[in-house]
Amino acid sequence: MDTARPVSEQPSGHYAYAAEPATATISPQGLVTGWSEGARRLLGHRAPDVVGRRVDELLDAYDVRDGRSERGGCPETDGGPVVLRHRDGHRVPLLLRCSPSLGADGETRGYVVTATPATAATGATAATDATPTSTATSAVTEADVARRTVEWSHAQSPLSMSVFVGGPQGWRLDAALAGDPPDEATEEGFLRLVRQVADEGRPMRYERTVPGPFSSRQQAWITEMWPVRDAVTGEVCAVGTATFDSSEEHWARQRLALLNEAGTRIGTTLNVTRTAQELADLAVPRLADFVSVDLLDSVLRGQEPTPGPLDTTVALRRTAHQSTYEGVPEAAVPLGGLDSYPPFSPPARALLSGKPLLSGVDDADYLRWVTQDRTREDRVRRFGFHSVMSAPLRARGVTLGVAFFARRSGSKPFEKDDLVLAEELAGRAAVGVDNARRYTLERTNALTLQRSLLPRDLPRQVAVEVAYRYLPAGSGAGVGGDWFDVVPLSGTRVALVVGDVVGHGLHASATMGRLRTAVRTLADVDLPPDELLTHLDDLVTHLTYDDESVPEDLEMPSAAEIGATCLYAVYDPVSRVCTLASAGHPPPAVLYPDGTVGVVQLSPGPLLGVGGLPFEATEVELPEGSLLAFYTDGLVEARDHDIGAGQVRLCEVLSSPVASLDAACDAVLRALLPETPADDVALLLARTRALHTDQVAAWSLPSDPSIVADARAQASRQLAVWGLQEAAFVTELVVSELVTNAIRYGAVPIGLRLIRDRTLICEVSDASSTAPHLRRARAFDEGGRGLHMVAQLTQGWGTRQTSTGKTIWAEQTLPAA
Repeated sequence: MDTARPVSEQPSGHYAYAAEPATATISPQGLVTGWSEGARRLLGHRAPDVVGRRVDELLDAYDVRDGRSERGGCPETDGGPVVLRHRDGHRVPLLLRCSPSLGADGETRGYVVTATPATAATGATAATDATPTSTATSAVTEADVARRTVEWSHAQSPLSMSVFVGGPQGWRLDAALAGDPPDEATEEGFLRLVRQVADEGRPMRYERTVPGPFSSRQQAWITEMWPVRDAVTGEVCAVGTATFDSSEEHWARQRLALLNEAGTRIGTTLNVTRTAQELADLAVPRLADFVSVDLLDSVLRGQEPTPGPLDTTVALRRTAHQSTYEGVPEAAVPLGGLDSYPPFSPPARALLSGKPLLSGVDDADYLRWVTQDRTREDRVRRFGFHSVMSAPLRARGVTLGVAFFARRSGSKPFEKDDLVLAEELAGRAAVGVDNARRYTLERTNALTLQRSLLPRDLPRQVAVEVAYRYLPAGSGAGVGGDWFDVVPLSGTRVALVVGDVVGHGLHASATMGRLRTAVRTLADVDLPPDELLTHLDDLVTHLTYDDESVPEDLEMPSAAEIGATCLYAVYDPVSRVCTLASAGHPPPAVLYPDGTVGVVQLSPGPLLGVGGLPFEATEVELPEGSLLAFYTDGLVEARDHDIGAGQVRLCEVLSSPVASLDAACDAVLRALLPETPADDVALLLARTRALHTDQVAAWSLPSDPSIVADARAQASRQLAVWGLQEAAFVTELVVSELVTNAIRYGAVPIGLRLIRDRTLICEVSDASSTAPHLRRARAFDEGGRGLHMVAQLTQGWGTRQTSTGKTIWAEQTLPAA
C-alpha cells in the first residue's frame, strides 16, 4: 500500500515515534537550506523561519568538538551529543549525524544532518554506526532539481534507499526504496512525489507497506520529503528525503484500528450466536489464523450462568469459529458441539484466573491437553498450531465463556501486545454477548407472559368454526401487545375479539392481559359491542398510577402510552347477523359463499384511552359459510406498502381455495409476511354457521297470567318433537317461572324461545330493562323462590340487555341419547 500527503495535511501527531529523527540540509557556507517536518516537530521552528539562517544560531552548546570541521558549515559531531535551542527557549539535547552530500564531480555541495533525541542514545548510536548488513531505522538522499539527479549521503545507512540518475528524459529510480524492490507503479509514484515537492516547495510524507516476514504482519516505511533551497537565491535546488522503518508504529495503529472496528462490528444484533461469530470474523486473519468462541449452555438459553467448581472439567458449547481456510478444517469441535476442558487446559486456566493466557508448544500443559484428544492432536499436528491465546469472556463480573486464538506455522508467535489486544476484543464481545443474553431472557419472559395471557385452546361453541395464528415480532423491537379471543355468549352467540396495545415489551404484554380480562368480564355482562368498547375505553383511561404509590425507580406508562386498538364483534347464528364496533382497529375482511370478498365497511372509533368520543356499531348479515378474517396491523402494514395495499392482498389470498381454515391461516401468513416480521401478528379466521328453523321455536305471548299454562304446554309439545321428553319437567318449570316474572314485572311484548343445540336454551324476553336478581325468601314469603329454583335446576342462567328491553335465559344439558 502506498499513500502520500503534504505535511500540512497530516493530522497533528499522526505518527508518533519513540525516537524520530529530524533531518535538515546545510550549505557549505553553514546556512540552513532544507528543514524537514520531523525537525519542526522536534525544535518547533517552521521551515520559512529557519531556511537561510546560519546553523550555529540554533546551537546552544555541544559536547564534542567546539568549532567547525574542514567540511565548512557542519559541526564535527559524528554522532556526538549537542544541545539545541527550542523555539520556546528550552534546551533540547540531541545526537547529531552530519554527512556531506557530494556532487557528480566529487565536490561537497552541502551537508545532510540527522538529529535524534538524546534520550534514545542507545538506539540512535546503533542506527548511525551500523554496517550495511545490520538493522537501522532511517537513511537519507538528496535530489538535485536542476540536474535531475539524486545523491546519496555518506551516512553508513543499512537501508536500500532511493537512487536517482538524471537526464533529459526525466528521473529514474535506479536503486530500491526501503523494503522489497518496488514495482513500476510504485517507482513512478515516488518520482512524481519528488517532482511535486520540488515544484510546490512544500514537504510531503510518503508511506509504503509491504508483506512482512510473517503472514500476520506487514512491513511499513515512511519517507519524509522536503525541498532544499539555495542559500543565495532561495529557490528550490534539491529534494531531501529520509526514510524510517515504521513497522512497529504501523502495527500499533493496526491494533488500534482493529479495536475501533470492534466497536462497530461486534454486538450489532441482540443475538448471542451472531455476536460470538462477529468476534471470530473480526479476529481472523488480522490477529489469528484460527479463532473459536465457546459459551456456557445457560448463556445460550439467556439464563444467568450458574457458578460451579473451578477445579473440575468445564463443559462449553462451540458457538462460533473462523479460520483463514475455507470451511474451518482446523476445528476439532463442530458448531453447536459440546467440548470439555480439563482444569489444566489453557481455556480452563483462563476461565479460572479470569485473565487472558498466552500458551503454545513450549507449555507442557498445552501439549498435555492437545494429546488427550486424538482429533485435536491431529488438527494441531496437521496445521502446525504453535502459539495460542485463551481470553475469558467476562461482563459485569460474570464469566460467559472463552475465546481461543491460534496461529499456524508461518505466523509469528503471539506477543504480549497481542494478548492485550485479545483481552480487549474478548471484553467487548463479552458485553455484546451479555446484552444479547439479557435481551433473550427478557424476551423469553415476555413471550411466556404473553402466551400465558392468550387463549391456549379456544372454547367450544357452535356459532363459528375458528382457526388462529399468533407470531411474535422477529426483530429487536421486543414482544408486542397483540391479542385475540373467542368468547361464547348466551343464546349460542359468540364474541370475536382482536386488539393491539401500543408499544412493545413487558408493559405492552401486561396491559394486553388486563384488557383481555376486562373484555371477557364485560362480555359476560352481555353488553352490545359499542357499549363494551365505551367501558373498555374508560378502563384504559384509568390505567394510570398515582405517582406517590409507585416507587421512583419503577417506570410506569402514562395514559397516552397505554393506547390500544380493539375490534369487538358478536355473531348470532339464529339471525345470522354480525354486529361489530371498532376502536381504531382495522376492519375485518369477509369472504362470502359466492366467492365475493371485501373489507367490512365500519365506522371506526378512536383509540382506546383517548376518551370523550362515541363508538358506533355496524350490523352485517352473513350467509352461512361466510369467512371472517380478523387481524392486527402487523399482518397488512409494512414499510414498503400501506394498510390498504395489505388488505387488498389479504382479500386475494382469502379468495383462493384451501382445504381447511388452518391451511388458510398458513397461506395468508406466507403471502403477506416476510421471513422475519417486524411486528407482532395475530390472525383469527372464523367461518359462520347457522341454526335452522328445526332447531329454534319461538312464540309471542300476551301479558295475561292465564297464558302461563299454555306456554308450558307449547314448550312440552316442542320437546316431544325434538325427542327431548326427559327434559320436559325442568323445562316446564323454567318456562312457568320466567314467563310469570315477565308478565308480573315486565312489559309487552313478551316472547318465548327454545333453542336446541349442544344444550337446551330457554329464553323469555320483554320490553322492560329491569333485570331480575336472586334473593333469599323468608319462611313465610309467598314469592322469591322461583329464580332460586331455576338456578338450582339448570346449568346456568342470566340476563342480557337488548335494544327493546331484556332477555332472561336458562341453559340445561341435553339428556343422554
